[in-house]
Amino acid sequence: MKITTSSIIFLLTACSSASALATDTPRRVLVTGAAGQTGQHIFRKLLAKPGYAPIGTVRSEESRQALLAGTAGIGATDKDATPIPAESVVICDITNADTSAIDELMNDCDALMICTSAKPAPTGEVNEETKRPIFGFPNGQPELVDWIGQKKLIDAATKAKKDVHVVLCGSMGGTNPDNSLNNLGKITKSDGSVTGGDILKWKRKSEVYLINESGCPYTIVHPGGLLNEPGNERELCLGVDDKISGTSNNSVPREDVANVMISALEDESYRGRSFDLVSKPVGDGVRTKDYGKLLKSLDGKNSDYSLGEIA
Repeated sequence: MKITTSSIIFLLTACSSASALATDTPRRVLVTGAAGQTGQHIFRKLLAKPGYAPIGTVRSEESRQALLAGTAGIGATDKDATPIPAESVVICDITNADTSAIDELMNDCDALMICTSAKPAPTGEVNEETKRPIFGFPNGQPELVDWIGQKKLIDAATKAKKDVHVVLCGSMGGTNPDNSLNNLGKITKSDGSVTGGDILKWKRKSEVYLINESGCPYTIVHPGGLLNEPGNERELCLGVDDKISGTSNNSVPREDVANVMISALEDESYRGRSFDLVSKPVGDGVRTKDYGKLLKSLDGKNSDYSLGEIA
């Protein structure tokens, strides 16, 4: 059975109307990239959390079936895994020129969690000079996914004409234009010109647009290197501009990123904030439980977008 955006909205509206007699209307949260690893952590946690009615978006029917079957991303083996209702997953490719599906979904949502990003993969070729594998972006270059696609999502949130809180998962490294991540997917043409790549610069462009142009309340999280390890076991550390005091570690479990992003939905003090996130190694420090106290460790600081380069 093909699930359309209209049927998703109808079912969610019906369910929320019935439950509203006994409880408050659940918050409808659109989670993009729900079949991915970080996005799926968020989606599954919100499904299991009272008071939320998340909608997960995926790019294709194949991704949808894998998510429902528990074979996509973190899969159903995650300790927080909850059976995923088929009506809660919708196909919505943010790279499509037609934005009607995105607009329709956002009209019925209270928050937007952006977890989509261009994903690099080996092309099978090897750089003759470095002898290292060459990476490309088979499902869309960063300009298309991290800028144009994310802009469509942000615009849809703006057009919804209500207080849609946009929580965006970015990446550390944006203050350094020469970061090696920016070299992934670059293509040198026959005339010597270079196109593609620059993922951190395109991410930064999307973030600046969200902050300065959308008018939406926002939270932007820049995680360090993402780990496929259990969350809720480490002390988390925040900073800005690729500088974090208290640890030399530059990585963080995806599940902990999900916890911080969900906390942003529940704590008003996270609105209007942009920051970096890493964790200490397991056993080093005190496990983070209070996410409000964690945010206060920034002393009001936010990321400075005059640093680095924007595409």
